[in-house]
Amino acid sequence: MSNLQVSNEAIAPNARRLLIAGFMAIFAAGVGFAIRGGIFDNWGGEYGFTAGQLGAIGGAGFSGFCFGIIIGGVTCDKIGYGKLVILAFALHVLSAIVTFTAHGASAYQSLYWGMFIFAYANGTLEAVANPLVATLYPNNRTHFLNILHASWPAGLVVGSALGWLLDDQMKISWQLQLSLYLIPTLAYGVMFFGQHMPKSEASKQGLSFGEMFKDVGILGGLVVCYLLTLFCQGALGLSAGAAYGICGVLLVAVSVMTKFSIGSFLLFALFIAHAMVGAVELGTDGWIQNITGNLFTSEQGKYLFMWTSAIMFSLRFCANFIEKRLGISPVGILVICAILACIGLNLASNITSIGVAFLALAVYAVGKTFFWPTMLAVASDRFPRTGAIAISIMGGIGMLSAGMIGSPGLGYAKDRFATEALSQSNPAALAAYKSEKPSKFLFFAEAAALDGTKLAEAQKVSAAERTPEQKSVAEASIAGDRTTLKADSFIPATMAAIYLLLLLYFKTIGGYKAVHLEGTGTPKAS
Repeated sequence: MSNLQVSNEAIAPNARRLLIAGFMAIFAAGVGFAIRGGIFDNWGGEYGFTAGQLGAIGGAGFSGFCFGIIIGGVTCDKIGYGKLVILAFALHVLSAIVTFTAHGASAYQSLYWGMFIFAYANGTLEAVANPLVATLYPNNRTHFLNILHASWPAGLVVGSALGWLLDDQMKISWQLQLSLYLIPTLAYGVMFFGQHMPKSEASKQGLSFGEMFKDVGILGGLVVCYLLTLFCQGALGLSAGAAYGICGVLLVAVSVMTKFSIGSFLLFALFIAHAMVGAVELGTDGWIQNITGNLFTSEQGKYLFMWTSAIMFSLRFCANFIEKRLGISPVGILVICAILACIGLNLASNITSIGVAFLALAVYAVGKTFFWPTMLAVASDRFPRTGAIAISIMGGIGMLSAGMIGSPGLGYAKDRFATEALSQSNPAALAAYKSEKPSKFLFFAEAAALDGTKLAEAQKVSAAERTPEQKSVAEASIAGDRTTLKADSFIPATMAAIYLLLLLYFKTIGGYKAVHLEGTGTPKAS
């Protein structure tokens, strides 16, 4: 923890303890996320889930986050951070109980809602940690938010290492593996206990909800409401009419509360970009162990995941050097990262050896390193009037996008591209291995899917001992994974274009500057 030294920019004497407490909270989320990603194959083999179903379960681990961080972000300035920490702690424990009830026909629901509750707890904690750190370090948010979020890849490394040891080597039950995230959960509870936490600039000014929501406005509400309609239809099973009706009411409420403020076009663009961040970073991370484990071995897939996570952890301590010493603005950092992420995913789609895989995924890891915390820093720098609301909504958008678009979208892509490859190489094998349930995603046409149990059985057989049918299935699955990574690379390519436009916009107004509130609550660039 030596890298967590607090500079003289901290505005509270207990800033270091609060920073470490937030670090441990997100670390717990990372551990749980990594272990879950490593046991997807266990769930597929034990319960016969398709890739689409596994993607939906993984998606619940994101969509629940959205509700936790948005509800927490909206209320934290009013009810206080301490109550939210207590709620998150209780939900982390509850999520373990619900997940462990998975059995038989009800297994899907237990795993789905267990992951949802886990994610809600994570979102609630981030609704505390993000604005808290942004408030503690108002003059260096990019640096300290990146340090805070270095805890995420740290949790991924530890969770992956535990998965490799307990799953691949010791064959310990997935229930015991998943329960290990409760250890850092206890640690953050102890660290936060009894601590005084400073208020945000907007809270100090006594701004109303309506004033804090003005920059979000109707445009920001549209982004959130669209993603919520996907959740209502997918997770809750509501009709399209009911889903759009509920979200329409929410949009009207935001409009009335903000006196029909259209919102900031800049914040709207940031919300759209962050939806893509969630899809490409977290959506891909949720599947990458499964994909690389299929291209090579399950054990090597975990090695590669730990490798990319270790790169992210190390580099997130370098944001201050990049911004202050190299003179690259936060938006400039985002442009470079999007380009690297696109290149890395394309390189990864063609890997044929483990050595090349380490290189390709290193490029992707460097690319995705600064996305999430730097986006939060930009929103916090430019929209202080929103208090915790804008960055909490942004985090919710990213997670809900990962849950409703990224994770299930990649699962759908894997199903579609694998069965398309198999239909060309061995139609008879497709008929034998096809799941009864087709794969669905948004407005795309239904696609055939491989049965999870049958696929797992074919993959367990060594290459030399496989029947011609099993060989065709295994090869089609690998081909599907490669095509999925190529399709995934279009997201960071689009992000690069958005960030480049934002970079040009800031140049036209004199460069990127942080904004602070004056005594009247009026934003002013520093």
